[in-house]
Amino acid sequence: MVEPFPELRRPVVVAPMAGGPSTPELVIAASAAGALGFLAAGYKMAAAMRTEMAAVEASGIRQYGVNVFVPGAPAVDPEAVRGYVADLATEADELGVQPGEPSWNDDDWDAKVAALLDHPPPVVSFTFGCPEAGVVAALQAAGSAVWVTVTEPGEAAVAAARGADGLCVQAAAAGAHRGTFSDGPRDAPDRPLPQLLHDVAEVTGLPLVAAGGITSQPDVAAALAAGAVAVQCGTAFLRCPESGAHPLYKAALADPGFTQTTVTRAFSGRPARGLVNRFMLDHPGAPSAYPEINNATRPLRAAAAAAGDPGRMSLYAGEGFRAATTRPAAEIVELLWPAEG
Repeated sequence: MVEPFPELRRPVVVAPMAGGPSTPELVIAASAAGALGFLAAGYKMAAAMRTEMAAVEASGIRQYGVNVFVPGAPAVDPEAVRGYVADLATEADELGVQPGEPSWNDDDWDAKVAALLDHPPPVVSFTFGCPEAGVVAALQAAGSAVWVTVTEPGEAAVAAARGADGLCVQAAAAGAHRGTFSDGPRDAPDRPLPQLLHDVAEVTGLPLVAAGGITSQPDVAAALAAGAVAVQCGTAFLRCPESGAHPLYKAALADPGFTQTTVTRAFSGRPARGLVNRFMLDHPGAPSAYPEINNATRPLRAAAAAAGDPGRMSLYAGEGFRAATTRPAAEIVELLWPAEG
């Protein structure tokens, strides 16, 4: 029988932050401090994922997780995608690059699942959907607990029906991509985290990990009081030394010129919360098209970082970004939930 939740000294999960911030060093430091660190397999090939897993395990850490993106369908409106990419021409010219090919891919899905079955970590979590029941059961049989990110009760019911061991309940205040199963318009209004936890608990008794806007010990305590067994924090760790976030990204989180976050499709074609910058404001009409737009904007984002231009970078962060600190990861874990005694 797979344990749905590892034994932790502190009820803190360090969120998988794809695109650079999540590193083996961050996972090692957080897990050594009694939390549960997650590697982000998104945007990586299976071999790179496996290399990072080996680095974590070589340190002696045994309690950690790996997060995988569930592939969606190709964009339903290719003409809208072509139009959006054409609108990026001026940005690209100014940065001295060409937009990338707005192609669809499955993020090396089959190879990642096969690698995780061959070498199962304690926890495998999924974002952007829930795998079929057969994949969930196979991972459990191999020895991994399976968690699924959900953003509303209907998604929770689907994940529970397919056999998930636990749910990461992500509220709207969370940074980076929304973990919604569907990439279309949302039918239900966003709920505050305590209400979302309550509503999800109404449809399933699975263990719930709360995510979204959690940056302090009172935030953690409030989430636990609302029914979560643990919290997942990402933005709180973005500036720590073990984070692989670009230095400009880290600096922007403390820059008084960046004052708020919002949700945008401008960089990836999927809703994602980040610091409001010029690229967001100049490109409000991105269609629903992930990963096509993400692939198209990748060269622009890389060139912007190389040019020292945070106004064109994807500075994903949650609403509590001002609380991000440069302390080491272990100290941040301690700030979120002090050791007993």
